[in-house]
Amino acid sequence: MATPTIESPRSGRVSPGYSRTPGSRGNFEMVAWLFMRLSGAILVVLIFVHLYVNLVAGDGISGIDFGFVAGKWADPVWQIWDLTLLWLSMLHGTNGIRVIINDYAEKNSTRMWLKGVLYTSTVVIVVLGTLVIFTFDPCPVIDGVAHVADYCPAP
Repeated sequence: MATPTIESPRSGRVSPGYSRTPGSRGNFEMVAWLFMRLSGAILVVLIFVHLYVNLVAGDGISGIDFGFVAGKWADPVWQIWDLTLLWLSMLHGTNGIRVIINDYAEKNSTRMWLKGVLYTSTVVIVVLGTLVIFTFDPCPVIDGVAHVADYCPAP
């Protein structure tokens, strides 16, 4: 009885269904895959430092209030930290949901609509979050009255 021979996996034969054409999206998917790994590693550091500063180093959850956020965002380092956390987490999550949509949405029209809603919501959240971080005013003037707290400069 003859034993069957198994070809080496790297023998160069590629199934026609998996052959790449010059216009294939393989490069984009590879970059998206790499982004997920790198952003995930960076997000672990960003999130644990964020949690430590907000919950462990201070007064815990009871210490987080308007004044805490105002004091934190008075420092540009924390603005950039929180902005990086927002952008990376939104892009990381959007890329993950995009992969899920590609895997489970069978019709092209369904896939198109789901991705449209995903991308629109991502842009809205990133833009609004960025505006909040950079336009946050801890010392607002409402109806001509300055609402001065102890951390605001005298009017």
